[in-house]
Amino acid sequence: MEKENQKTQKNQKTKTRVSKTWNLVRNFGLKAIPIMMVRNSLFEESELTLNFLVLIISSCLIATFGLVLNSAAVIIGAMIIAPLMLPLRGLSFATLEGDWELLRRSFVSIAVGTLLGISCSWLVGTVIGFPEFGAQVLARTKPNLIDLLVAIVAGGISGFSKIRPSLEDAVPGTAIAVALMPPLCVVGLTLSQGQWAYSQGAFLLYITNLIGINLACMIVYFFSGYAQSTELSRSLNWGFSLVLIAVLVVPLGLTFWDVLEQGRIEEPVQELINKSPLFNKPGIEVSTWTINRKANPPSIKMAIRSTELITPEQVKEFEDAVEIKLGKRFKVKVDVTPFIPVESPNLKAN
Repeated sequence: MEKENQKTQKNQKTKTRVSKTWNLVRNFGLKAIPIMMVRNSLFEESELTLNFLVLIISSCLIATFGLVLNSAAVIIGAMIIAPLMLPLRGLSFATLEGDWELLRRSFVSIAVGTLLGISCSWLVGTVIGFPEFGAQVLARTKPNLIDLLVAIVAGGISGFSKIRPSLEDAVPGTAIAVALMPPLCVVGLTLSQGQWAYSQGAFLLYITNLIGINLACMIVYFFSGYAQSTELSRSLNWGFSLVLIAVLVVPLGLTFWDVLEQGRIEEPVQELINKSPLFNKPGIEVSTWTINRKANPPSIKMAIRSTELITPEQVKEFEDAVEIKLGKRFKVKVDVTPFIPVESPNLKAN
């Protein structure tokens, strides 16, 4: 009996400490404005209005033209507009609170904005053509775990700025960091050129950003005291979000590992190219080179311009050097473009 009393007292003390800690967090000032004021503000921001549609189209066109021009500055300009961030914060709040009316409104706005963004960029890509993709497009076709972490941090700041009106100016900055519109535009552009693999990668990045922001905003709202009182509803909300995160971790983790592995190989290969006697002769210039690790055997394809003949023996010598450096056999293929340097004649002084 005495042991049971001691156990009961210990549990009571634990609950008291947890309660005090929670009250300390609440009293720290996270819950800055009343819940209905937050809800009404998010309800207004999540409405599908003419202003929202104009901002979506403008942001999409600016981002698409920036991608076509391969201009980071123009793309950043499109990010600052950030129309999708507003209903996304409403979606997080509605999910946590079980507010079906706000959930429907914010979901419809996000869905319409998504389809409109893809459609506009697809139309631009179809009209002007886009045969070659620049670095700004390709950078958004291979998302990894780092992109998910960026989305979570940026989403947390966005949610916190919503309950702290004095920090509302931080929204454009978080929108630049997480970049919702450019991946959508990459989806449309690559679809217009039939590049399905690129489209899938860009759409995965977009979904990654959406889920990361949604989870982070939910966490901020929860610790700020805006939470559904029903334990079952809360468990379902968090469970659904965590399942989505778990589903994303697998492809993002694989892509992240692929990026690391690619970098581990590219650095020593670049070092070999810089030091190789074959590629450091006058009249020989390495234009581009790529590694395909998925080929059987893995291969290195090089494009060079040369004033002299490149023999198979010389390529084999470089191939052997790569195998010694990496500990693995790579098939080296060299595409040679012959050229003759021509200079203007020296004019004699009068």
